[in-house]
Amino acid sequence: MKAILALSDGTVFEGEQFGATGEAIGEVVFNTSMTGYQEVLTDPSYKGQIVTMTYPLIGNYGCNEADVESIGPQVEGFVVREYSAYHSNWRSKWSLDTYLSEHSIIGIQGIDTRALTRRLRVHGVMNGCLSTEDLNPESLVAKTRAWHGLVGWDLVQRVTCPNPYAWQISNQLPVTSSQKESSRKGEVTSPLHHRTLATGACYKVIALDFGIKYNILRQLTEHGCEVQVVPAQTPAEDILAAEPDGVFLSNGPGDPMPVDYAIKTIQGLMGKKPLFGICLGHQLLGLALGGKTYKLKFGHRGANQPVKHLETDRVEITSQNHGFCVDIDSLPNSVDITHINLNDDTLEGIQHREYPLFSVQYHPEASPGPHDASYLFSRFTDMMDEC
Repeated sequence: MKAILALSDGTVFEGEQFGATGEAIGEVVFNTSMTGYQEVLTDPSYKGQIVTMTYPLIGNYGCNEADVESIGPQVEGFVVREYSAYHSNWRSKWSLDTYLSEHSIIGIQGIDTRALTRRLRVHGVMNGCLSTEDLNPESLVAKTRAWHGLVGWDLVQRVTCPNPYAWQISNQLPVTSSQKESSRKGEVTSPLHHRTLATGACYKVIALDFGIKYNILRQLTEHGCEVQVVPAQTPAEDILAAEPDGVFLSNGPGDPMPVDYAIKTIQGLMGKKPLFGICLGHQLLGLALGGKTYKLKFGHRGANQPVKHLETDRVEITSQNHGFCVDIDSLPNSVDITHINLNDDTLEGIQHREYPLFSVQYHPEASPGPHDASYLFSRFTDMMDEC
């Protein structure tokens, strides 16, 4: 079936549909990872976006129950150069076409993704409409231009959990699109409990869910943490009443500025509990400290982003997925810069000189990507030990 991707600058790409049929609108971005497309698809940080993979062949190893980072695909649409209908891997359960179709995600193949990526790099990310129904280019371009975009839109409310739950590996369940509305992330709902620790756990951590990835929860658990995940709008008083050893601020989608309720919560936690933020959690922490954020031209998305750790002069190859950034010059003197992106010198990490808190813009949990920065989870547990 024919499919069309139209951009807000009037550029139109014609290709072939795979996955679901219909129409989707979102911000068109590109990801430079060569593998890990299922982890990319299921990362809640991509909510509101149509993702283009720069690697030309996608789908050759299929999809499975393990390589997921949330309840299911979160992207608005998926763009590839060539979709591999034949999939071969010992863990494969479904083709990518079946997986996307089951979750009502439209895919388009057969377009020049290199030309699309170059356009986004030169002109910046832009709104797009992907359709198998409306094949009128002028109509699709008009729809993209009328769409509000991501700036000023609170996307966290579309991906956060509705109720607190205790994370267990068994929470990671394959869920069909028909179950999606009634069961968010396969979680077991529980009240926000006071200080208790399961056998073998050393630390009680409360994770604010702005769109948290499963592998962050896995990493925290592997580092001796008993993790309770709470909705993004949970106030600081409730978190402090539960007496955690530390609080984790998760990744998530979109513009951090409209998530003002989370900024208020973080301000109520600073200096009272150790804090560790990743991605959107890093941006929200920067705002809570008095900094400012801005939108990047085309963002950082991929598993090969070089970051310099200023304290050690070590270069880490990192996994990243963000379109907004904290302005270095806006941060107060009480904040130290710990990491810098070597491609464009943007901020990648901070720590406070007095309070036990730190954050990074990139994804040390990887999935997909390298594990150069996994030491940060140990740093979090060390901080909880010291407090």
